[in-house]
Amino acid sequence: MTRLFRYPDGIVLNLAALGYAVSGWVGGIALIVAAGPIGSICGILLIAHALAISAYLIHECEHGTIFARTRHNDRLGAALAWMSGACIAPYAGLKEKHLRHHADRLDVVSFDYRAVLQAGPSWFRTAVLALEYAYIPAVEYLMRGLIIGHRWQLGGSSRVRIVTVLAIRLAAFTALGIAAPAALIAYAIAYAVFLHILRFQDAFQHTFDVYHAPDLAAAPAALVRDRAYEQANTYSDVVSADHPWMNALVLNFAYHNAHHAKPAEPWYRLGKLHRKLYAEDSTQVLPVRMLLASYHRHRVTRVMAAHYGSVAPEGDRAAGFLGAVGVSFLTAS
Repeated sequence: MTRLFRYPDGIVLNLAALGYAVSGWVGGIALIVAAGPIGSICGILLIAHALAISAYLIHECEHGTIFARTRHNDRLGAALAWMSGACIAPYAGLKEKHLRHHADRLDVVSFDYRAVLQAGPSWFRTAVLALEYAYIPAVEYLMRGLIIGHRWQLGGSSRVRIVTVLAIRLAAFTALGIAAPAALIAYAIAYAVFLHILRFQDAFQHTFDVYHAPDLAAAPAALVRDRAYEQANTYSDVVSADHPWMNALVLNFAYHNAHHAKPAEPWYRLGKLHRKLYAEDSTQVLPVRMLLASYHRHRVTRVMAAHYGSVAPEGDRAAGFLGAVGVSFLTAS
C-alpha cells in the first residue's frame, strides 16, 4: 500500500478524508430523502461540507499528492468530479488550468463572465446581480452554463461527452425527485452552500492579475510573475489562526501562502509548513472572522468590479478587499 500512495504518512489521513467525503455525501442524501425537517437541515450541511472536502481532494489530485503515480491521482480526481458536478469539464482541463495558475502566478480563467454580462441584455445582468444580492451564487451557475455551451460548440466527441454527462446527472436528480420531491430543493440549497464555501476561500486568497485563457495556453512571458509577486499577492484566509485544527474543515486549503510556496506539499502538512515559513509574521494572514463583513458587503460589487480591491497594512485590513469571483479550480474549458 505504501507503494500506491505518494506519502506513507498520509495514507490514513487521505483515506479518512476520502471516506468522509463519500459517506458524508451519501449519508446527507439519505437524510434529505428520509428524515424530517431537523434531519434535512443536518443532511444539507453534511452534503455541502462533504462536497467541499471532495473538491479539495480534487485539488490534491491535481497536485499529485495522494498517489505515487499521476494516473492514479487523475483517476481519483476525475471520479470525485462527478460528486461536485465538475465533471461537465474534462478533468485534464481542470488540472491544466490550475497548474497554469501556479506556473504563471496569475488567476487563469477559461471564461470571461464579466464580458458575457456586459454584452448581454441588461435584464440578464440585473437578474444575476439580484440573485447574488440574495446570496444565490449565480455567477458560479453561469460559469457552468458557459462550460456546457463551450463543450457543445466544440462538437464531435466533446458534444457527445457533455450530452452523456448531463443525461446521467439528470437521471440521478430525477431519481432523487421521485424518491422525495422536497429532497431536490434541499440538495439545491446544499449545493449553493458548498459553492459559497469554495468561493469564500477563493475570493480572498489572491490579488493576482487575471489572464483569460479559453484554450488553456500558457500566458505570454511578459505577463508571468515572479515568486516575490506570488507571495505578496497571496493571502492565507485561515478559518482560525488560534486553533489550527479548525483549518482541516477546508482540508488546510486556507494555508494558501504555504501551498504556493510548496505546491506538492500534502494538505495535512500545510499547517506545520505555514508555521515554519512565516512563524509569527501575519502580514499575509487574513482570518475568516476578518473577511466575513467584506464578503457580505461587497457581494454584488465584486461581480462586475475590474479589480479585487486591496488589503490594508493595519486596522480593518479587509475593508477594501472586494475579492475575486469566477476563479474556481472546478471550472475550465
